[in-house]
Amino acid sequence: MDYKKMDAPKSTVTQDHNEIDAPTGNIYEALAIIAKRADQIGDDIKVELHDKLEEFATNTESLEEIFENKEQIEVSRYYEALPKPVSLAVEEWKQGKVYFRRPDADTESVSD
Repeated sequence: MDYKKMDAPKSTVTQDHNEIDAPTGNIYEALAIIAKRADQIGDDIKVELHDKLEEFATNTESLEEIFENKEQIEVSRYYEALPKPVSLAVEEWKQGKVYFRRPDADTESVSD
């Protein structure tokens, strides 16, 4: 998913709990699902950032050869400016883009 194009707030915003718990009927369950999705988003962003920064990695360990790479700084600043993973997860939740299921509701009794 392209997190850069999502319209999520970059600072703390008060949310309507009725809108958050509407799909589940339970605010705690909804927040647990959002938290798990935020962890997934955070991991995705972290992997993507590390992959892009690996391009700038040098194999030498000499202090004289360390220099500022403007492109690397720009990449880092771009990722720092992204909304927090929790904000992205809440926006996905409100738009209905998060899939969840209840394991106890999925079990069916099998009889011969």
